[in-house]
This record gives sequence, C-alpha cells and structure tokens, in this order.
Amino acid sequence: MKDLDPAGLDCLAALADDCSFERAAQRLSITQSAVSKRLKSLEAQVGRLLVVRARPLRLTEPGKVLLRFARQMHAMRGDLARELGAASPAQERLPIAVNADSLATWVLPALDELVREGVSLELVVDDQDFTHDWLRQGAVLGCVSTVREALRGCRVAPLGVMRYTAVASPDFIRAELGGDRHGLNRGNFAHLPFLIFNRKDDMQQQWVSLAFGVRRPGLRERFVPSSEAYVRAAVMGWGVGVVPLVQVQGLIDDGSLVPLMPEVLLEIELFWHQWRLGADAAEAPPSAGGAGMLDRIGAALAAGAERALGVPGRVSGRRSRASARTPR
Repeated sequence: MKDLDPAGLDCLAALADDCSFERAAQRLSITQSAVSKRLKSLEAQVGRLLVVRARPLRLTEPGKVLLRFARQMHAMRGDLARELGAASPAQERLPIAVNADSLATWVLPALDELVREGVSLELVVDDQDFTHDWLRQGAVLGCVSTVREALRGCRVAPLGVMRYTAVASPDFIRAELGGDRHGLNRGNFAHLPFLIFNRKDDMQQQWVSLAFGVRRPGLRERFVPSSEAYVRAAVMGWGVGVVPLVQVQGLIDDGSLVPLMPEVLLEIELFWHQWRLGADAAEAPPSAGGAGMLDRIGAALAAGAERALGVPGRVSGRRSRASARTPR
C-alpha cells in the first residue's frame, strides 16, 4: 500500500472525534467539501469504505484500523515537534481512557505536572470493557484497565491495587440497621438499598458475594452515576456504598461514613496499556527522560498510582477481581 495521505488521516480522526462533517471542518479550519474530498481520496487509496455517513456518523472496521494509525501518527508528530523545539501541532490531542473511580482519586494529581507543561490531554471515562475497546479501535492511545494481557502492538505495566470497602452513614445505620454497624448480614442485605454507579456496575454484587458467599445476589438499587456524587449520596444516607478506600478514608476518619465490614475488601488490580510508538518503542521501557509524551504519561500514571495505591503487586485479600469488570 502506498503512503497514506496525512491530510486524509487528519480528516478521519476529526470525523471520529466530532461525528459530523461540519464540526470536523471547524476543527481543521477547512470547508466541509474539503473534508469530504480528503476522506473520499483516502477511501479510494485503501479501497475500503471508512465512514458510514449516517447520523451520527460512525467508522467502519477498516476505518477503525486507520484511526488507530492516525492517532499514533499524531502522537509521533507531536513528539517530533517537541524534540525539534517547534510548536506542537494545533490539532494535537492525546486521548486516554480511565475508569471513573481512578479519575476521582489519583489520576488528576498524577497528570497535573504534564498538564501544567501544556500537554493536551483528553480523558475518556468508561467501563473497563469499553475502555479496552477504545484502545483496540484506536480511539485512545492508552487506557487504565484491569486486563493483564497486552493487545498486539501495545505494552502493559502494573499500576497497583484499588481496595474497595462497604460504607454507610451513621444515620443510615441507625435507621436501617438498628444502630449496629455490624448489622449488615446474609439475612438482610437484599432488603437494604445499595448505591449503584450505573447499569454496567457490578461492584456491589461482587462485594456481597465476597462477604456472604452468595452467588449473583439481588439488591435494591439506587443509581448515582458520578463517583463524587456517589460518595456524597452515601454520606447523606441514601444507601450502602462500595467505594475505594483511598477515596473515603478521610470521611471514615471524621465519622461521616462507617465501614460496615472492614475486614472484607474487594481488591482490584489496575494496569496501564499504551500503543507502542516509534521504531524502538517495543524495547524501550516508559521513562521521563528523553521519552515520547505517551511514555511520559504512562510514567506519570505509574508514579501517581504508586503514591496513592502503594507499590504495584498482586492482591493480598481473599479474592481478586483482576479478570472481572473494572471498577467504576
């Protein structure tokens, strides 16, 4: 195959981001007809339809393959500009996918220094099954996941273990458990409201299964689809929450939340996945010195996770969920 047209790849990436010819044209500061012309030229070059022109438009499977290449090309273009001391390309954007609980706890502090340097990050938040799919399809360049195995063309590094505990407010314990912080048990859990992040979230069922040996427990569900609001709802007494210990330790210390069974911790191993970029990227470990920006992001996340979660390693508790869904 001949060298792919960089302008056509830029158009494909903009269409994937904005799902519209009009918005893609605005992003690239060209006309809609120019976007359409460049896309058609790229499709003719590869002999495949790359975009389904619907509302919203979507990429075909060959389009997703080329999108992955376009993202990698953009990242390497930005690295080259920085190495030469030139301004980064205007459209440079480094998208990475993370789960909501990591975003709410340790990811932002980990990336703060890079953002202050002017790095253009886009954080995509989704469930693990989808974050890894985003990486596979080329929509992001890296992701935080519970999946151990690297995709072909990617590398993976351990980040650490997030530990989840069940908590409730003192008011909830008085109203629902007769004032007994140890009152949650196999006989009453199904009658108590549990806070759920969204319909993909099975953290609460996993915790109940671990705590009481009940397979596929049925729960009374109250949905709160935000990590920060989820914790606030627990403090307000809306229900039992299963939350990262690192996120609520301060609230436990000041008495706003009470751990219901502190000996039962759900432990989740996290890993960083990123595409290999550059001729020697397959061999070079992530490091800050002289590394590409994606490597620097990986190194920053690894350092931030170690500060917040501890040294990466295998889980120590009664059960690991490394092969199940990621945390929120």
